[in-house]
Amino acid sequence: MKKDIHPEYREVVFKDISTDFAFKTRSTIQSKETIEWEDGKEYPLVKVEISSDSHPFFTGKQKLVDTAGRVDKFYSRYGDKFKKKS
Repeated sequence: MKKDIHPEYREVVFKDISTDFAFKTRSTIQSKETIEWEDGKEYPLVKVEISSDSHPFFTGKQKLVDTAGRVDKFYSRYGDKFKKKS
């Protein structure tokens, strides 16, 4: 590998700002903030809006999408000109 062309690959802490869930992994992402981790060392901190701790798919609080209702709403709004002819 060529020297000085690759980003630094290091341990980084990602923190979900909505649930305060944090996890440490390796990444090349840059951050100006740091946090002291459970092991007493400081690591770069990256704040994220959603993670596996707050995402509806992983928490089981997923909304069911009513696609039939959406289609009916579309037809009521835009009329019959888009309906398929049988």
